[in-house]
Amino acid sequence: MTEKPAPKANETAITRFLHVVEWLGNALPHPVTLFALFAAGVVVLSGILGFFDVSVVDPRPVGAKGRAANGMIEVVSLMNAEGLRMIVLNLVRNFVEFAPLGTVLVALLGVGVAERSGWLTALIRGMVLNAPPGLVTVIIVFSGVLSNTASEMGYVVLVPLAAVVFYSLGRHPLAGLATAFAGVSGGYSANLFIGTVDPLLSGITTEAARLIDPSYEVDASANWFFMIASTFLITAVASFISLKIVEPSLGPYHGTPEGDDDEDAHRMDPLSQQEKRGLWNSLWATLIFAGVIVALVLPEGAVLRNQQTGAIAGSPFLRGIVALIFVYFLTIGIVYGRTVGTIRNDRDVINAMAHAMSTLGLYIALVFFAAQFVKFFGWTNLGSITAVAGATFLENIGFTGPVLFFLFILVCAFINLMLGSASAQWAVTAPIFVPMLMLLGYSPEVIQAAYRIGDSSTNIITPMMSYFGLIMAFVAKYEPKAGVGTLIAMMLPFSVAFIVLWSLFFFLWTFILGLPVGPATPTYYTPG
Repeated sequence: MTEKPAPKANETAITRFLHVVEWLGNALPHPVTLFALFAAGVVVLSGILGFFDVSVVDPRPVGAKGRAANGMIEVVSLMNAEGLRMIVLNLVRNFVEFAPLGTVLVALLGVGVAERSGWLTALIRGMVLNAPPGLVTVIIVFSGVLSNTASEMGYVVLVPLAAVVFYSLGRHPLAGLATAFAGVSGGYSANLFIGTVDPLLSGITTEAARLIDPSYEVDASANWFFMIASTFLITAVASFISLKIVEPSLGPYHGTPEGDDDEDAHRMDPLSQQEKRGLWNSLWATLIFAGVIVALVLPEGAVLRNQQTGAIAGSPFLRGIVALIFVYFLTIGIVYGRTVGTIRNDRDVINAMAHAMSTLGLYIALVFFAAQFVKFFGWTNLGSITAVAGATFLENIGFTGPVLFFLFILVCAFINLMLGSASAQWAVTAPIFVPMLMLLGYSPEVIQAAYRIGDSSTNIITPMMSYFGLIMAFVAKYEPKAGVGTLIAMMLPFSVAFIVLWSLFFFLWTFILGLPVGPATPTYYTPG
């Protein structure tokens, strides 16, 4: 176990607190190990609580699917012969049927081709380098938010590029770096497009919602409307914080960047004619693709409408959005790659897909144990019992109104300081919070949207975020003596502004204006 950092005389209370958070996070086991321990812990806990016959009254109406005849939800022990047989027989099935696994793999196949072709990199460079000097900050934040469609591109391409752009304009490079980092990571749950994280989170939410309603399904587009609106909110807030707080606090930059290499020398290169032609061709391909989708969705009786009701709600368009993501990015990648020469034949397409899959080794290992934990939690009824007990407690103290979501967002933001992966954190917390808030009458889609605010807002101030070390390396290039506290202090104004203003925006959007967070998405849930 790592030693607890000793406080220094010149450290502020906030800095000391953040150092303690860093120490606690480093002391935790690897996320894969955590899920293995959680799964084993559920088995042991089910045996203990089953021995004492722990149960709660099922709040669902009589006759509801999954409701026991005696109207009780009882703990099912896995620490017996029957439990062992259930685990052994379903270990593989739990993994392959885990909802997020297939959707992420399919979406990433298409995104991988678009990324490998160079389309995403060219798009980001084109947006940032062609921006008027007065709008550079705004364009960098906006580009950072859009880069979340393939999140690693934002960290690897846009963050260092923004620092170079600011430096070339005579502005402090760390201000550019912080601005891009705020857009890429702080605005992780805002976007104009649906990315790979959407099917991942919606799959986890679906698994959690089924603890209460076995037939419930959350679409990957569940938060799309709120994400689109949040894109402009995050762009405005981050730009203001950067221009009015962060950049003035840094002052002028008098240093010299260390270790410039060939890649750095070419970051500011304008797009070549071939790259521009590739982007134009990809735009025409996008318009054609959009036209085809409109023809398949909008007309009455269209192929991708709900064939039973004729509506868009519950349609193949919304339920199959991952397939459309795959086809779109595959098409764009091929069109751009053929234009610029990065994709010449089918082998290049397959190699791009294979490269995308090769980056998922750790994710697949994590998903295996996360799937076991979620299934064990469901089998034992521990998730349902926790949800009912929590919802009953909140009802007894009268804390059931929409204001409850402010507390929920704060809890998610705090947990994110020590468990920086969005999927890992949601896999742990969703089985508790989703059923609990569903029983209080809120839809899983709204609960997921609120979670994403808390998760994104503190991404930029936690060393547990997977790309935090990479960002620190970029910082050290311009300020060799900078430490973790330097980056956290720089990003803290963004984090505070995001969590406050984004939460208020969520409350306004959802509960005051009554707008849906996604296509055909309900705000409230009625057990039945």
